[in-house]
Amino acid sequence: MAVRLLANDVSDLCIGKPAVSALPLSTAAGDLAATIRRGPQAAAWVGVTGPARAVVGRLGLADVLCFLCAAPGALAHPTAALSKPVSALLPKDGSGGEVRRVDPRASVSEALDAVLSGAQVLAVPLRSGGRRKLVGGGGAGGGDFCWLTQEDLVRYFLNSISLFSHVAGRSVSSLGLVRTDFLSVRPHEAALSAVPLLRRAIATETAVAVVNDDGYLVGEISPALLAACDKTAAAASAVATLSVADLMAYIDYPGSPPEHILRAIKTGLKSKGLDSMLELLENETVSSFSSSSSSDEETGRPHLRRRPTSGSYGRRSTEEPVVCSPASSLVAVMVQALAHRSSYLWVLDEDDDCRLAGIVMFVDVLMVFRDQLQ
Repeated sequence: MAVRLLANDVSDLCIGKPAVSALPLSTAAGDLAATIRRGPQAAAWVGVTGPARAVVGRLGLADVLCFLCAAPGALAHPTAALSKPVSALLPKDGSGGEVRRVDPRASVSEALDAVLSGAQVLAVPLRSGGRRKLVGGGGAGGGDFCWLTQEDLVRYFLNSISLFSHVAGRSVSSLGLVRTDFLSVRPHEAALSAVPLLRRAIATETAVAVVNDDGYLVGEISPALLAACDKTAAAASAVATLSVADLMAYIDYPGSPPEHILRAIKTGLKSKGLDSMLELLENETVSSFSSSSSSDEETGRPHLRRRPTSGSYGRRSTEEPVVCSPASSLVAVMVQALAHRSSYLWVLDEDDDCRLAGIVMFVDVLMVFRDQLQ
């Protein structure tokens, strides 16, 4: 039974998954953000294709925001920065999550090995018209493809959890799944200082914990939360000017943030001499208001804000961080994470007054299943 579990085709895990938008390396960063915002709710990420349409990367709105906040001169000249090709957003030092192409006829075992050897996500060509036919011939980067994520693999193993009853009920601490080397910042720190950590969170599909001086988890900043911000310039301006605590407050508003937060952002931009970013922010606000009003008049319904719902971009910003305890069982952690569309859980130590003790990540959960099957 276990052999058959790993021998199943990768295509079996891709049934019903939507095709991914693909953009060439020459696409402007601003066009990348616009493509994602115009796309369906599942389009939280887009693929980036290089020569011969080979998939060379995966980018989302959080990548654009981090680029605007971290690239030299980007905050001072945001329009020029958004005109740069998306190739400038891809990590140059190998710190980003790797995208690896997997043939749909490959086994689940091969997909699992690819993820555990460093691939953040797998690009799988989509089949049509039967199991033997591939869209676009299935060549490197040819035709439509979908993402196969850690979440998909964890869900696959959860569906056969009865085969792993000897470990399913064991605690995550006894299995050695609680990592203590998590990313964290303090609420009073400048949000801009967290950008390097956010880049690492994107690569590992986790988040940056916001921890107070007493060691308690008070919130998180994640790619999912940044992707939920529907104005690129406004979100980048917030990161550039606010504290971590104020940034969490900014993100938490499903619509426009309160006037006092907007005033703080504009004041911060002026004090830093970021006049071009301030102008872009004001233009974006006017444009967004006009677009919203037009939508309301045409449909007769209030303008509803679109939120991503794919992969680790699935959680709403108003949700509390998903937590568990060291004593939580493996299967309970899997169910809880999948229910919240999160690829990680924060671990609170009940023996230490519920202070933050670590993080459980999907990649480590998958390692448990690989070890058991071996």
